[in-house]
Amino acid sequence: MHWNRRDFLRAGGLTAFGLGLNLTAPVLLRRSLLAASPGDDTKLVFIFQRGGNDAVNTVIPYGDSEYNTTTRPTLFIPDASSLNLGNGFAGLNPRLGPMMEIYNRQDLNGQPGPGNLAVIHRVGYSKQSQSHFDGQQYWENGVPGDPSFEEGMMYRQVALTMNPTENRLAAAALSGSQMVSLKGPLPMATINDPARFTFSGSAAKVQKFIGNLPTLEGGPDGSGLLGAYGGPRDHLGKNYRDLVYNTGLALTDAMSIVQEAMAQGRYEPSGGAVYPNGRFGQHCADAAMLMKRTPIRVLGINIGGWDNHTNQGQIYGRQGDLLAQVAQGFQALYRDLQDQWDKLIIVTLTEFGRTSRENGSAGTDHGKACVMFVAGGAVRGGVYNCDSTTWADGDMFSSRDRYVDRKTDYRAVLGEIFMNHFGNDRALLDMVIPGYSEAALAYPSDFRLLSFLA
Repeated sequence: MHWNRRDFLRAGGLTAFGLGLNLTAPVLLRRSLLAASPGDDTKLVFIFQRGGNDAVNTVIPYGDSEYNTTTRPTLFIPDASSLNLGNGFAGLNPRLGPMMEIYNRQDLNGQPGPGNLAVIHRVGYSKQSQSHFDGQQYWENGVPGDPSFEEGMMYRQVALTMNPTENRLAAAALSGSQMVSLKGPLPMATINDPARFTFSGSAAKVQKFIGNLPTLEGGPDGSGLLGAYGGPRDHLGKNYRDLVYNTGLALTDAMSIVQEAMAQGRYEPSGGAVYPNGRFGQHCADAAMLMKRTPIRVLGINIGGWDNHTNQGQIYGRQGDLLAQVAQGFQALYRDLQDQWDKLIIVTLTEFGRTSRENGSAGTDHGKACVMFVAGGAVRGGVYNCDSTTWADGDMFSSRDRYVDRKTDYRAVLGEIFMNHFGNDRALLDMVIPGYSEAALAYPSDFRLLSFLA
């Protein structure tokens, strides 16, 4: 028997929205089939550090003599306090200790481990913005210089390769507000709390409200919301009619998938995973739950608070506390998603780094190049752009005698993920990241692939 998406949607249990009712075998089979289609099992979690993370105190360039107590009187972290990355040049902020479980490998730093964490310093782009709004917009829409472009880079990857009109939970933002990364003509879910991603009322009332899809697409025999949005369309000549119907159907279906996942019971992390406290940690745990129980493939998570103009703190301070959350989130996802680790990428984004010199308020101001972390089973771990061959003495002030200048364009890092993880060819990459090839011709050294993916 050939099953299509409409058959799946009609399989037992869905019309009850999964709110505490039976999860029959057909429903579970439906979800596993969706999640395991050939070639459709690669996944991505991206974490946006909003506010601009200080790269210099995240991955510390001890090989640069300009990193000292003169340039950073209250922020300087002694080499002896840092974590050994094994290249004799850079050290990791001590609050990132949980990430070492992923980074460690005998030939990297003499410690046993998988070696699945790439630490990529000096990431930016030409004519870098130091505006939070513009900078975040460019990192999310993939088009530096166009702050009005409201379509996301991750959205285009999903829309072009993951068939979100069939799998309406192909991607989601775990956030209290929509992420530009996943914004576009086709609706992508924004979920702050999966348990509340539904309509209010008893299970019976919700079931009646949601109803059933019609037997045939556009047919008259559906009921409730699914019947209204999936049935005959009225006033076809009116503006936005398709948008209203398609959005309603997509939202209803995404809600049903999430609520089926919630109906499987309290989520218990595996592998000894412990997620950090707070909203960020909860969103990381929600990401793991959705990765295991639904056909979702791309998830975005926000963590704010990185704009530390004042009282940034040395090891135990504002930045350190945030780094500790990120590190524990990485470690927990690594432990919890071991059965998907070879098919998963976790990557961090931030709109810019900070000034190399500490300001007069014991903080740092808007800078240029930043640090990205990339983890996953296919990642070639190690330090990129922060060793004696890529960082000359004094490079802390390589841009305008104030900032660390870039070595790698952020689009090259994400492009390598799109090509080597998701399998995009160059033509498709130019659709996901408009202008990629032109930028690579204009700035060839910025777009030299780092080969951090096997």
